[in-house]
This record gives sequence, structure tokens and C-alpha cells, in this order.
Amino acid sequence: MNALRRSPAGFTLVEIMIVIAIIALISAIAIPNMVKNRQIAQLNACIKNLSTIESAKQVWGVEKGKANGDVPVNSEFIGPDLYIKVMPACPAGGAYTIGAIGANATCTLTSIGHSL
Repeated sequence: MNALRRSPAGFTLVEIMIVIAIIALISAIAIPNMVKNRQIAQLNACIKNLSTIESAKQVWGVEKGKANGDVPVNSEFIGPDLYIKVMPACPAGGAYTIGAIGANATCTLTSIGHSL
């Protein structure tokens, strides 16, 4: 009599290696794009923050009757009931400088495009 042959259950080593190779290929394509998209999002958020600071500075200047060259004092510019509730933070780790009226607010990361 012929013995009944059972087919082996599970995956072979070659099948598992093919699946791992496909996952590695997809990761090699996706990870650089995610890093680039993250940097672009940080840049856009920083520019938006600079624009918000600049708008608040202009409103402060008009309401207080200030001229070009006047610099806002933090105590009358940043606060719960003032022009900016809380000074925003650059998502890429830079620091903002409000600057004078007539000059744009700046970020310390201007070398990588964080500027108005």
C-alpha cells in the first residue's frame, strides 16, 4: 500500500525571503519621500508662523501708532489678551525674532528656507 503523503504546511524559506525583499523595496522608496514631505511641512508651518507674527506686529503698530523701526516689547505684544497669545515655535527647532516694524520677522533657520 502506498502511504498517504501529507503536503508540508507553512511557507518555505524562499517565499519568506521574497516577501521580505518586497517589503524592503517598498520601504526604500517610501522612507525618503516621507522625510522630504516632513521637511516641506515644517517649512510651510514655519512660514505660516512668521506670517502670523508679522500680521500681529502690523496690527500692534497701527493700534499703538508706531512707525517704521519701532520694535514691539514682549510684555505688550505677547499675552493671553494681546496680539499673540503664545509665541509660536518653529517646528524644525529654530527660534523666531519679531524684529522692527518695516522688517520681516525672522527664523534662525533662514539658510534652509525658513523666511518670508
